[in-house]
Amino acid sequence: MLYFQLVIMAGTVLLAYYFECTDTFQVHIQGFFCQDGDLMKPYPGTEEESFITPLVLYCVLAATPTAIIFIGEISMYFIKSTRESLIAQEKTILTGECCYLNPLLRRIIRFIGVFAFGLFATDIFVNAGQVVTGHLTPYFLTVCKPNYTSTDCRAHHQFINNGNICTGDLEVIEKARRSFPSKHAALSIYSALYATMYITSTIKTKSSRLAKPVLCLGTLCTAFLTGLNRVSEYRNHCSDVIAGFILGTAVALFLGMCVVHNFKGTQGSPSKPKPEDPRGVPLMAFPRIESPLETLSAQV
Repeated sequence: MLYFQLVIMAGTVLLAYYFECTDTFQVHIQGFFCQDGDLMKPYPGTEEESFITPLVLYCVLAATPTAIIFIGEISMYFIKSTRESLIAQEKTILTGECCYLNPLLRRIIRFIGVFAFGLFATDIFVNAGQVVTGHLTPYFLTVCKPNYTSTDCRAHHQFINNGNICTGDLEVIEKARRSFPSKHAALSIYSALYATMYITSTIKTKSSRLAKPVLCLGTLCTAFLTGLNRVSEYRNHCSDVIAGFILGTAVALFLGMCVVHNFKGTQGSPSKPKPEDPRGVPLMAFPRIESPLETLSAQV
């Protein structure tokens, strides 16, 4: 079972690599109108020039939930009552016939492993949507630089399907065709919601009554602001950001509720009570009633 999970994880990482770093999947060439005002926003520059660079985004996305889970599990394990509950839920098991895992290590590996799987799965869904739709960014016409003097662009209401009409940088134009859904929005809301579900489902100490909502709302607010930044910099449309939020939320909810079961321990199915042996059940004692014959014989 462990090896099968490792194969799935490796396949997911490999597929995400092909989407991100290779040209195996070609982006769909979507048409446009030369006078479309929604595609004439100024070019905001490369992703490295954004307020939230990809390096900062990916580091925060990966480090924040990992740190929260690691610190939360260790803290709860050293609380006596919580440790006893964890030991009762998480039995020490044999993993891959090579080593034993205690309850603390097992929970940390499972929760962080599921989070990493969901992060790569979300990235795959986003890239697949961008490749299939080829939705254009708000600055597409600015980097496309179509020949407005050509016959195709002279008509204001003529839809252009010819991708060769663009005269700009081909690499920048290809990136401008990957707008729907927003990757930043999807990954940020997935990471924030996964961490929020862990905090609300696991940390239940009395001193966390105010710290929990502040930490959860702060995490979700950061993800929301990340999506707004994409719109304010003209890198994505509002619909792209909303679709990214929906996608990331769906993946986080599915993994949190159906895979890790709200971050609860693995409990065995309750055993059914054994039926009592009828031979061991004592018979009910009824009062003895004398028959008329016995009464007559006693009088004689």
